[in-house]
Amino acid sequence: MARYFGATGEEAFVFFSPPHWIGLGVLTVIYIGLWYSRDYFKQEKPDRVFRVCLAAFLWLQEIALIWWKVSVGIWDLGSGLPLHLCGMAIVISPILLMTNRFPLYELVYFWGLGGAIQALLTPDIGEHGFPHFRYFQFFVSHGLIILAGLYMTWVGGMRPTQRSIWKTWVITNIYMVPIALFNLVFDGNYLFICYKPEAGSIMDLFGPWPWYILVLEVVAIVSFYIYYAPFAVMDLVRRFRRSD
Repeated sequence: MARYFGATGEEAFVFFSPPHWIGLGVLTVIYIGLWYSRDYFKQEKPDRVFRVCLAAFLWLQEIALIWWKVSVGIWDLGSGLPLHLCGMAIVISPILLMTNRFPLYELVYFWGLGGAIQALLTPDIGEHGFPHFRYFQFFVSHGLIILAGLYMTWVGGMRPTQRSIWKTWVITNIYMVPIALFNLVFDGNYLFICYKPEAGSIMDLFGPWPWYILVLEVVAIVSFYIYYAPFAVMDLVRRFRRSD
C-alpha cells in the first residue's frame, strides 16, 4: 500500500512524462466536453446537480488530502492548510457555485486560471508520482478549480472585467501580508514567498529570493490580462459590429 498511500512514494513525479501528459490530457478533454455541453447544463436541474456535485468534490478531495497527511504523520500547520491561492480557491469555489457571488468569481477565475494552470504544468508533488494517491489528488484538485471557473463563465454567465484584474491583484497582495506572518510563526511557505517550490517551477526563471517575488507581481498582472483577453476581444468585436 505504500506505493499508493505511503508518506513517500516509490516513483518520483517527472515533468512532462507520460503520466503528466495523461493528467493534462484528461483535464483538457473534460473542459472541451463542458464547452460543448454548456447549453445542457444551463437547464435548471442539470445545473443544480452539477453545482452540488462539483462543490462536494472540491471540499471532499481537500478533506481526503488532510486525512492522508495526518494518517502518514506529515501534516503540520506550516504546510497542511489550504492557504496557497489554489487552496483558497478550493475553499471559496463551492461557495461561489452555491451563491453566484461575483466577488468570489473574480478570485476563482484569476486565481484558478493563473495559479492552477501553472501548478498543473509544474506539479509540486516530488516523489508522489503515478500511481500514488497524491498524484491523483493533485490533478483532481487543481483541475476542479479550473472547472469551477469555466463553469461559472460558460454556464453561469459570469465574466471578469478589467477592474477585476486590479481588484484581484490588490486582494492577493493584501492576503499576502497575514500569510507572511503565518509563515514566520509556523515555519511555512504558503504562497511560496519564503522559497521556491522544491520540485521546480517557472519561479526558477525569476532569480533568487526576494527578487522572484517582485517578478511574480508583474507576471501575475500579465497573466491576468492574458486570461481577460478573450473577453476584451469579444467586446471589441461587438463594438465593431454595432458601428457598422
